[in-house]
Amino acid sequence: MAMMTPNLQATDCSNLIPSLTSLFPPRLLHRPLSLPHSRFISKASLHHPSSPSSSSSPPSLVNRRQLISQTASLSLSLATLSSLPLPAKSEEVLSEWERVYLPIDPGVVLLDIAFVPDDLNHGFLLGTRQTILETKDGGNTWTQRSIPSAEDEDFNYRFNSISFKGKEGWIVGKPAILLYTSDAGESWERIPLSAQLPGDMVYIKATGEKSAEMVTDQGAIYVTSNRGYNWRAAVQETVSATLNRTVSSGISGASYYTGTFNTVNRSPDGRYVAVSSRGNFYLTWEPGQPFWQPHNRAIARRIQNMGWRADGGLWLLVRGGGLFLSKGTGISEDFEEVPVQSRGFGILDVGYRSEEEAWAAGGSGILLRTTNGGKNWTRDKAADNIAANLYSVKFINDKKGFVLGNDGVLLRCPTMLAILYS
Repeated sequence: MAMMTPNLQATDCSNLIPSLTSLFPPRLLHRPLSLPHSRFISKASLHHPSSPSSSSSPPSLVNRRQLISQTASLSLSLATLSSLPLPAKSEEVLSEWERVYLPIDPGVVLLDIAFVPDDLNHGFLLGTRQTILETKDGGNTWTQRSIPSAEDEDFNYRFNSISFKGKEGWIVGKPAILLYTSDAGESWERIPLSAQLPGDMVYIKATGEKSAEMVTDQGAIYVTSNRGYNWRAAVQETVSATLNRTVSSGISGASYYTGTFNTVNRSPDGRYVAVSSRGNFYLTWEPGQPFWQPHNRAIARRIQNMGWRADGGLWLLVRGGGLFLSKGTGISEDFEEVPVQSRGFGILDVGYRSEEEAWAAGGSGILLRTTNGGKNWTRDKAADNIAANLYSVKFINDKKGFVLGNDGVLLRCPTMLAILYS
């Protein structure tokens, strides 16, 4: 069934994924203890001239008592200091992701973040409950951004994805809404969409001047080259139609497919990998292919998420905390498990800073780091005190990274850490 739609207009879409809420009550983040001011006694202070009132006592006895008393006080001060925790060593710097507090309701789930390529201090942060935040200092502070064309009293938009190319930017959300800027986000205009658009828009990628690529949760891929006024279908049918044709080809779970993606991720060269809504198989698409290609999972547990490594291979997360890496690069069905310390909590996303360094995030503040391409992972224990589920890891470049979670939790990787990890 062809999906090509020459002109897309605004539409109302059904719910895609319910907003997630925190599994744990808010708690204060860990704060390093400050050392108390200990009073040290100088050697000179141990000797005082005898007062007239004490002249009846032997001078040697008075001095001995003073010495014993003040020496005990000094010993107590030293014992207090020895019981305090020592400062963290340099190799423990990985636990210093910064929590950035945002001017939003606690129940907001953060969904995507992007910065203007020509000004990496200027960025936007998206979330549920019609949340759009803006920063002009690299992500240290954020303010609410009001976009009149996106304010509709009948809808509470969930902004799913944002992307910039030069000064041009795009935002998509649900119910169906498409926003476009040509001046680095100083102003946004709403682009009309067709009521026949299959599925909800979950991802958009700015690809060039007035050009973008948009994906829906039913597998429709559209491209535009004229600022969004016309869109061309890059695939010939929805994923449901593809599976109906190929259900006899041996794809396990395809007959139970509900028609939507759970997650979808794009590689820098335009390839896609998507996980079915039930997690029982995954699909891939490469530019030029007319259909999505379904793949059986080679793992017993259901798939949570999949994405692309910096070297072009795939990573795969399963429900319950397992992490797998494909053998070699490119699209593959051959994966091997990598041991991780997830404490039984699910890992939800992986973000690569370079081919060697990556971070994984998940439930109950789980943060993991690898410095050898994913062969070994170390848990960032300081994040255990973050009362939130961490859903997305985004590296803007090799010196700027963010982790997005529920309850308005945003973690920032300072430039200092990027330098220390180099």
